[in-house]
Amino acid sequence: MYKLGDHFKLDYEKAIANEKSIIQGQKYRFTVLTERLIRLEYSEEGIFEDRPTKLVWNRNFEVPEFHVKEDEKYLELTTKYFKLYYIKERKFYGGKLNPTANLKVELLNSDRYWYYGHPEVRNFGAPKNRLSNKRGKYEFERGLYSVEGFASIDDSETEIITENGVIVEKDHQSIDIYLFMYLEDFQLCLQDYYHLTGYPALIPRYALGNWWSRNENYNDYSLKELIDNFSYYDIPISIVLLNDEWHLNKYDNEENLKTGFTFNKENFKEPYAMISYLHSKGIRVGLNVNPTQGIYPYEEYYEQAKKYLETDEKGVIPFNALDPKFIDVYLKMMIHPLDALDVDFYWVDTNPKINRLNTFILNHYHFYDMKRNYKRRPMILSNNAGVASHRYPVLYSGKTLVDWKTLTLIPFFNSAATNIGVSWWAHDIGGYFKGIEDNELYTRFVQLGVFSPIFKFGGDKGKYYKREPWRWSIKTYNIVKEYLKLRHRLIPYLYSEAYRYHKEGIPLIEPMYYKYKEMYDDVLYRNQYFLGSQFFISPILERKNYVMNRVIHKFYIPEGVWYDFVTGKKFPGGRAYVSFFRDQDYPVFVKAGSIIPMSNDENLFDTTPPKNMEIQVFPGRSNSYLLYEDDGMSDLYHKGFYIKTMIDYNYLPNNHTVIIRAIEGKSGIVPKFRNYKIRFRNTKRSEEVITYVNDQEVSNTHYTEGPDFIVEVKDVSAIAQLTINCKGKDIEIDAIRLINEDIENIISDLTIETEMKEKIDAVIFSDLPIKKKRIAVRKLRRKGLKPKFVRLFLKLLEYVEQV
Repeated sequence: MYKLGDHFKLDYEKAIANEKSIIQGQKYRFTVLTERLIRLEYSEEGIFEDRPTKLVWNRNFEVPEFHVKEDEKYLELTTKYFKLYYIKERKFYGGKLNPTANLKVELLNSDRYWYYGHPEVRNFGAPKNRLSNKRGKYEFERGLYSVEGFASIDDSETEIITENGVIVEKDHQSIDIYLFMYLEDFQLCLQDYYHLTGYPALIPRYALGNWWSRNENYNDYSLKELIDNFSYYDIPISIVLLNDEWHLNKYDNEENLKTGFTFNKENFKEPYAMISYLHSKGIRVGLNVNPTQGIYPYEEYYEQAKKYLETDEKGVIPFNALDPKFIDVYLKMMIHPLDALDVDFYWVDTNPKINRLNTFILNHYHFYDMKRNYKRRPMILSNNAGVASHRYPVLYSGKTLVDWKTLTLIPFFNSAATNIGVSWWAHDIGGYFKGIEDNELYTRFVQLGVFSPIFKFGGDKGKYYKREPWRWSIKTYNIVKEYLKLRHRLIPYLYSEAYRYHKEGIPLIEPMYYKYKEMYDDVLYRNQYFLGSQFFISPILERKNYVMNRVIHKFYIPEGVWYDFVTGKKFPGGRAYVSFFRDQDYPVFVKAGSIIPMSNDENLFDTTPPKNMEIQVFPGRSNSYLLYEDDGMSDLYHKGFYIKTMIDYNYLPNNHTVIIRAIEGKSGIVPKFRNYKIRFRNTKRSEEVITYVNDQEVSNTHYTEGPDFIVEVKDVSAIAQLTINCKGKDIEIDAIRLINEDIENIISDLTIETEMKEKIDAVIFSDLPIKKKRIAVRKLRRKGLKPKFVRLFLKLLEYVEQV
């Protein structure tokens, strides 16, 4: 068998289940992996699979508690979650008339059961392919989340991974099903799934910043000019992703070939110098690659590759994903020379609709090939191959249309990806092509992207596609700039949540319908989601009302007390609201007691752990947050080169304390000394502020800024304990959101004579019943109020009535 390299090998011992978990006959084998997960195998030849497949890598779970009751004919197997009934040696399917005759699995504490061939119609599904060219439609396949409380994955025909790491086709026929019976415990189901298939990869820290990707024919000059513009216009960027045009792509009569691995020296005279320049700015570099058209004679290392691989009649080395020699030559002679130029990652741009296996194989080999160098943490941008795609971040949704329907699809798409355990999806902010470039649409795309797992600007070739923020109106530019800066400031929080996803299997996106199942079918609320452990997002997906210059937005706040992240307004939860959002506003909420670690550094492009930090703390309850940091670039965190910092908030109405302390890891990972700004949101000035570093009292600066109380402490050792104690009476500012304030602001902004505004105010906020208020508003038309404003206030009264 061909050897690819040790970094492609899997742990074969982990693929073999503990024999104490196995119940086996001549033609069947059941493996109880957890109380919720069972493997069901049937083979007429009695051949069962113990090698890792492209889906399943680990079957060696701890033996769960289960009970078996059997005789010569019948088998009954029971765990805490399910009970299985089986007639021994029978095929699993009992026939159309009685499909459960031979095998049936009851979900305990419910009236539901599973059988082989079950349609699982109440499965919520997960994204199958891309969003490309989809107008209001999804293409989903079966996921793990179901209101029935169970889901199955068929591994019967998936390919095998050999001991040398080579992917080969399965050499025997059998039924091989993994059945998840989790009832209401979906998070435990996900953990079982990750343990079975591999936990999500920890993406590099720079991947959480703002990506730039345009299908432009960049060169040394234009790329430097682009970066200079980002700097000049005060907009952060962390990644430049070069699209199709960076490489040679012409051969004989063929032009614009997708395949190519050699820099076009007419554009980039010294690729290494260009990449080094970007790295010096703190910007990482990705390249688009697609070998499915083969290796052409224009490649720099074509002659060497031809010594090992045969060519076709045109002199092209054909692509063959299942040939390990081709993969070996491709990686060593096409990709490794690019690695030597310090390329950070690759966009593996194959089409899964043409061949999903090819997409998986290339994703897998590219990702694991990067593991040979511990200094560069593996990451690819790729298309969805379906199988355990959480192992190969990040997924790309394809060339989407520039329109509101595309924007509307994205939140639900991201949420559905969690149904199969995937968090890292990238969408082209603004849409990729066609459509109409529109200020409002662009702004809402950016705002959604900031509060999404990955933020990637993308667009087609053409000077009228405007993805650069400075090419829009001054208002749009200013709004977008502030949101893009916020995205980079949030990297400490997002990276900590990425670590939780990698280590504990807690997805970055959690749909609201996980907590409120009935909202799945409610188009108003099903797009809402939790972003990590602290944020709750209710995305704006519709155009604004141009008379009031605001979006009328309905949203549901979960149980508890929540705050608007920007304004600090308080929202008691467990109920629906309607509010009115200006272009610069976005419905982002945090729960009482939330702790948000943010960067306060001035370097636009730097995504490394910051020297200057701002910790935002919201009142109402005590809480703790674990800040995770490492170098963000390498795999050294596997060897203990990281630091975990616990941020504790102890809340009392008259006394609150923040304690920041390193609890695990090594020094030297983050700046030796840090400057902290603790922003107590919605908090009055404290009468007394005492700060300690370890046991020594140190000086601080404290002041109010709007509704926030701020304490600053300089030059604190990153491994010391910082304690900030604030004392005062009734410290929390009561900032409950009132709809009257919203309507007052709307009236204030309208182009109506001031005297008329007073008359409108007198009607809207009077004690009259709603019916009489409507009559009074209509009468204002006789006094000069334009019909469009009459209609507006009649509409507003509907919302007042609902509150």
